[in-house]
Amino acid sequence: MFLREVIMALAQVVDLVIQLYIFIIIGRAIISWVNPDPYNPIVRFLHNATEPVFYRVRRLVPMVFGGFDLTPLVLLIALTFLQRVIKAALIQIAYTIS
Repeated sequence: MFLREVIMALAQVVDLVIQLYIFIIIGRAIISWVNPDPYNPIVRFLHNATEPVFYRVRRLVPMVFGGFDLTPLVLLIALTFLQRVIKAALIQIAYTIS
């Protein structure tokens, strides 16, 4: 019973962390449409939080189409899929344990 609650809480935490990262990616995409001040702390945070992942995705699949970088869109789709799969798997594990 206790392990079930821990796994359910873990599912919620994983869901929240992925959702927060999705919002960070959306913020980075919106900021990229304008010419932001690179010394702004928010811009620096968004860049530092997303660029390592963007770099890896761009290395695997170059996602520039007509001058538009589609990397954020690819990451949003992948993270949404991952979020649903992980949450469903953890909830399923929690219910089979009890």
